[in-house]
Amino acid sequence: MTVTAPLPSAFADETSGSVTLETISLREFRNLARVTLDVPREGMAIVGDNGHGKTNLLEAIYYLQLLRSVRGARDQDVVRFGAPGFHIAADAVVGRPRVLTAAFQRAGKRKRVTVDGAEPTRLSDALGSLPSVMFSPRDVELVAGAPSERRRFLDVALALTSRRYLAALQQYRAALVRRNAALRDAARKGEAGGIPRAAVWEPALAEHGALLWAARVAWVERVADDFTRLCASIGERGTARMRYATTSSTAAAARSGVSTVDLAGLLADSLEAHRAVDLRRGLTHVGPHRDDLDLTLDGHQLRAFGSAGQQRTASIALRLLEAATLRGAGSAPLVLLDDPFAELDATRAARILELLGTSGVAHQTILAVPRSMDIPSEMTSLPRYRIVDGQIGELR
Repeated sequence: MTVTAPLPSAFADETSGSVTLETISLREFRNLARVTLDVPREGMAIVGDNGHGKTNLLEAIYYLQLLRSVRGARDQDVVRFGAPGFHIAADAVVGRPRVLTAAFQRAGKRKRVTVDGAEPTRLSDALGSLPSVMFSPRDVELVAGAPSERRRFLDVALALTSRRYLAALQQYRAALVRRNAALRDAARKGEAGGIPRAAVWEPALAEHGALLWAARVAWVERVADDFTRLCASIGERGTARMRYATTSSTAAAARSGVSTVDLAGLLADSLEAHRAVDLRRGLTHVGPHRDDLDLTLDGHQLRAFGSAGQQRTASIALRLLEAATLRGAGSAPLVLLDDPFAELDATRAARILELLGTSGVAHQTILAVPRSMDIPSEMTSLPRYRIVDGQIGELR
């Protein structure tokens, strides 16, 4: 499985090649007080009952990719109870040997990240330092959850493979916060003059929003057929479809190949047209922050009408596309599997593993499951470790 015409990546020179995690060291991360692991080159299988720290280990590893909790928790909430902060360190090969660290101190709420011993000028410069993709039961929310879940999926996949997209996303969000603040302030005070203050932020929203729109639409158009094929390969009998959904004519224009300059003009016009409504409601109602990734099966919304198994299949297809996007940008990512085959029959699980194996994505895999019997036959050769109350030891 390959993504057609993969996105070019400004990150490629820094994070190219197959990713191999060699060691991981954790201090005071959730229930993991002190953990140091030498990770076998092929990966490992972590076995342990729920609540003992399997997911926490994977979350800590993935933290070095996203620089925040994959579960959406605040940094202070992943610090072990009673500890002053957490620390994560890893030796990895990402095209070349790299030493990565991330730490957070409750006092002052300070986060510090280093790459090869140096602290980047901006935290975002270290984003994506350990290219990884994580499959977990929570991924069903990508399909069944709110549009914000799917927008976040798009933003993560694209920001991790394009610095241009990441910069546009940061600047768009900053302008959106300021425009909304101006709208709320004016609405609270009943000031018509709030419209000019809100309008100040519209050029930035239009410029950066146009780039976000263009990149999102281009990605969806490139991988839409792959999404259909993946769902069928996993075992879905119906026809799954993906499209970028928006109520704005601007993104529709993006599908017609309009330049980002023209898109920015269209978005600026939309923002101006909606100012009065936005002022009454205190929110910006036009832009990529309002869009969705439309997922259907035989023409019906998977979010509303898909069964649990159908939604799970679609969510796994999305993660496979994310992994392939990273691979297309130059990195065979680390694959983190958090009990990924829960509620799936053996046939579908085997097909997913086959897709991972044949796609060139799965170079090193870390699997977490409750019982040894949950390790699929294709992964029984992985070295096994047991986790109990946050302590990890090799199974003999």
